Amino acid sequence: MVGCEAVDTRERILIAAADLLAEGGADAVSTRAVSAAAGVQAPTLYRLFGDKQGLLDAVTAYGFERYLADKQAMAATEDPVEDLRRGWDLHVEFGLTHPSFYVLMYGAVRPGERPSAAGETHRVLLGMLGRVARAGRLRVPVEQAAEMIQATCAGVALALISASADARDLSLSTRTRDAVLATLTTQSAPANEEVSVSSRAIALDAVLSRSSDAFTAAEFALLREWLARLASRP
Repeated sequence: MVGCEAVDTRERILIAAADLLAEGGADAVSTRAVSAAAGVQAPTLYRLFGDKQGLLDAVTAYGFERYLADKQAMAATEDPVEDLRRGWDLHVEFGLTHPSFYVLMYGAVRPGERPSAAGETHRVLLGMLGRVARAGRLRVPVEQAAEMIQATCAGVALALISASADARDLSLSTRTRDAVLATLTTQSAPANEEVSVSSRAIALDAVLSRSSDAFTAAEFALLREWLARLASRP
């Protein structure tokens, strides 16, 4: 019973902090304000989260969970590149709908640290890109493509959030999205004779990563090294 009460209290504090964040940004999320809004004493907050940074980290994780709920609800189609396009749009839309959350998630980073909750969103993106690779439509390795998409998509979202409402150009997202995906992917599944060596290597690497038990650890590492070398060829 005590455990359930602790969970309920923690959830109540996170909701209160999230509401304050949405209304006034990170500066509004003081321990005093959150304690008052959640109807708890400050020692309870410190016991559950440690300090203000611990609370902000927990709110960041809460924001990622909300984002992932939308992302995972998006059904996959037969076109993996179109799914990437929809995923990009969903990401930017989340940022514009929840700007304070988004800035805390992607703008208030600490050098050398990636929020732990961001790991799941990265895995979702890797899974989407893996489908593109297995279809023979990815021009660069999966991990490299994921870093490029995350960097550009987050940059676009932050730029749009920082722009005033009357100066916000939503076509920035569309133009950047199409340019990035045109660089990273092919428009349609190529015929066998049109598939480059690098695309074949990327596709094979994506397939092998799902069934690595066919090789010893040393063999698998060597094979992936060879495939990475082939994938980097123009």
